[in-house]
Amino acid sequence: MIDEIQKDAEDRMRKSVAALELELAKVRTGRAHPSLLDHVTVSYYGSEVPLNQVANINVEDGRTLAVTPWEKSMVQPVEKAIMKSDLGLNPNTAGTVIRVPLPALTEERRRDLIRVVRGEAEQARVAVRNIRRDANSDLKDLKKEKMISEDDEHRASATVQELTDKYVKQVDEVLEVKEQDLMSI
Repeated sequence: MIDEIQKDAEDRMRKSVAALELELAKVRTGRAHPSLLDHVTVSYYGSEVPLNQVANINVEDGRTLAVTPWEKSMVQPVEKAIMKSDLGLNPNTAGTVIRVPLPALTEERRRDLIRVVRGEAEQARVAVRNIRRDANSDLKDLKKEKMISEDDEHRASATVQELTDKYVKQVDEVLEVKEQDLMSI
């Protein structure tokens, strides 16, 4: 019973850190990376599909992405989708290849992005703490129903706290790496 609660809490905390890493990958640094376009969707025969399902995305150089749609008729829709995305990118089309140059980040924009990144990290910390609260609540319920002793509950709560500390530390490490990435030119 206690092991299941701890295992569930750890799984959920791990997923919170993974979700943070995914969110931070979307925050654009100065370098080109195919994952920048992961959340861009394209209208493909009447339905919205992710860009990577209708085109090949490659890094051409440190500041340029090359997007090659698999069908020639998809060049215009893909270009429009990239322009309409919230990334502020201006693609250039040359035949069937769409080049997406990434502009250099200004100091002010870097500071704004760091604020956004810190907000995301704080949300992840809150999620981890909420998982701790849920696990401790489940443990209290077990104690109330006399399924575990008070000592067992204290030991299990201490273990849950250790897990919480571990995953909050991971969130801080992920944040630190992203901040360094944003501040490097």
